[in-house]
Amino acid sequence: MKIIKSKQVANLDIERAKILVVDDEHRLLTSLETLLTSEGFRVSTALGGINACEALKANDFDLVLLDLNMPDIDGHQVMDFIAEHQMDPAVIVVSGESSFSAVSKALRRGAYDYLRKPYDSEELINTTRNCLQKVMLEKAHHSMQARLQKSEELHRYIVNSSPDVVFMLDRQGRFTFLNRKVESLLGYSKQELLGQSYQAIIEDDDIDRAKYIFDIQGKKRDGAWSSELRLKVKKNEHSSRHFEITFFPIERKIKQNGIDSLQVVGTYGTARDITERKEAEEFINFQAYHDLLTRLPNRSLFKDRLNLALAQAKRNSKELAVMFLDLDRFKVVNDSLGHAMGDRLLQAVALRLDNVIRKCDTLSRFGGDEFTLLLPNVNSAEDARIIAKKVINTLKEPFLLGEHEVFVGVSIGIAMFPGAGETVDQLIQNADVAMYHVKSRGKDGYQFFSHSMEVADSNRIKLEREIRGALENNEFKVFYQPQMSAQNNEIIGVEALVRWEHPTRGLVYPGEFLPLAEETRMMPDISEWVLDQACKEVGSWISNGHPNIRLSVNFSPLQVEHPKFVERLLSTLEENSFPASNLEVEITENTIMNDLEQMTKKLNRLSEHGVTIAIDDFGTGYSSLNYLSKLPIHTLKVDQSFVRDIEDSMDEACIVNAIVNMAHGLKLNIVAEGVETEIQLNYLRELGCQEIQGFYFGRAEPGHAILNRIIDHPRMIAI
Repeated sequence: MKIIKSKQVANLDIERAKILVVDDEHRLLTSLETLLTSEGFRVSTALGGINACEALKANDFDLVLLDLNMPDIDGHQVMDFIAEHQMDPAVIVVSGESSFSAVSKALRRGAYDYLRKPYDSEELINTTRNCLQKVMLEKAHHSMQARLQKSEELHRYIVNSSPDVVFMLDRQGRFTFLNRKVESLLGYSKQELLGQSYQAIIEDDDIDRAKYIFDIQGKKRDGAWSSELRLKVKKNEHSSRHFEITFFPIERKIKQNGIDSLQVVGTYGTARDITERKEAEEFINFQAYHDLLTRLPNRSLFKDRLNLALAQAKRNSKELAVMFLDLDRFKVVNDSLGHAMGDRLLQAVALRLDNVIRKCDTLSRFGGDEFTLLLPNVNSAEDARIIAKKVINTLKEPFLLGEHEVFVGVSIGIAMFPGAGETVDQLIQNADVAMYHVKSRGKDGYQFFSHSMEVADSNRIKLEREIRGALENNEFKVFYQPQMSAQNNEIIGVEALVRWEHPTRGLVYPGEFLPLAEETRMMPDISEWVLDQACKEVGSWISNGHPNIRLSVNFSPLQVEHPKFVERLLSTLEENSFPASNLEVEITENTIMNDLEQMTKKLNRLSEHGVTIAIDDFGTGYSSLNYLSKLPIHTLKVDQSFVRDIEDSMDEACIVNAIVNMAHGLKLNIVAEGVETEIQLNYLRELGCQEIQGFYFGRAEPGHAILNRIIDHPRMIAI
């Protein structure tokens, strides 16, 4: 706001002022009006005191030239009228009354001056001009004050209504001004902070940065500068909020050695709360580098940390290990209990694993039920072996998910730097290769990568591709091996076995492709295809004169563990009009024991529909009498490894004896697999084994060949 100086007062446009001339003599009114008008003033007249009061009420005047002696209302009364109505025109008395009391009375009532009639024209004009200059100066001053007050109120309103904290600091960094926003955002009153150092509200970890900003950056005086700092919240001493703080220097012009210069005398600025923005940025950043379900680092962050660890290991000539972990039997839980339970299991697994590893290690969820683990700064492979064993042991304990107690295992592949690779991708890939070797051996263990696995892995990829093509191109065939009555050599059933008619390799046996099909989860598709084809073919035998032929079909663990296993099996039987009582389902002990509760329910449902249940490879798994008594088991199939050695090993013979006696005690049917010699056959007959299966009576053959044998030789002899 510019200040109006005395020289400028003379330039005020006083001719714009409005003057009221009051007198009871018309001649004097006309004379004064003519004189003042000739000088450029704007003049109105009032004849007598009453007309003067009316004119004052109707218009605003800056100056009144007033006669005192008037018959109706005198000049003193007019001045009283002006005061009573809080009017502010200046008054110059022009009167013939010259007594001291009259003059004194007029001046006490606020008259600017007193001129006696007859007046001197020049004196009157000068007095009028001087009075108007004073009046206009006072009005300009009042106007300026009003504008200043309005501007200050507006400024105060804007500052206090600002969404930001507005502050001022002196040269020592002490608060000299704060707006009200500091109370709502940080909980401090202005009185608490005025006179305090800004460091009182800076988060401890940010004080050094704040000092740099204030002490170093602030002295540069190069305009505004900004920084992000955390400020303490009074209500919670452990809480802080993020602010973007913008500083402006307060400068004062000083003269040193006759030269004008600017000196920083303080700082003012704003602090904008950006907590929500920072939290959103942190969450977005967390999402980009973490798995939201387990809160573990994701694949991208794992690779970043592995890349950094590799650089350090190379620089310091150290080893490190990368582990690839795949949960065993997770799909069973996910399919049977639902995805929500599967998610809870993954969270529980992540928590357990996190409690096993070191603080410097990085555990990440790689995807699905796969995890990766980075072990930097290991002294040898033995360190990695110890961690792998800890991981396996900690996951062996059951997990309680609601009312369900579930078990999972883990297959771990380990790649050591530098032996198993020197890049991020090499180490992860080779750890994955090693993990699949664990899977192929039966899961739930660990394996270090070796370069001999690379060839096997290449062949594995090719074989996997060919297996998928075989399903699409109908290259699989169903062969059948007869199951004989041990007493009369009668064919009482057949076991459906899959063969692969490879376009270039010819007939491929199951041992060459089924383990990989199981590992890559293609086995359920193959098993369902085998069941469907066998039901069609053997169903036609049953319909055409062989009603008692029993069909035995093996089912993979993945297929049996699927929640819809029973529904799918019964649907296949119905689609092919295959009698349920002619089907025997073969499953292993391990498949049953993976989830005994659910398996019991499934097998009971099948039994209720007439399907019989056989335990395949009996004696190689849990061999628990307890589950045998609880499940609807009809048949035990003695594993061929026991049968093969009964001629040469008393131990194996004793095992077979025990199995047969146990089955008799439980009133279960016994099928001996792998019978190849007459000695084996006679021994098993003498033990009371009811059924025989093996090369002694023939290898597995296509359906038409087996049907011909059934028709031509219902009672077979050894071939």
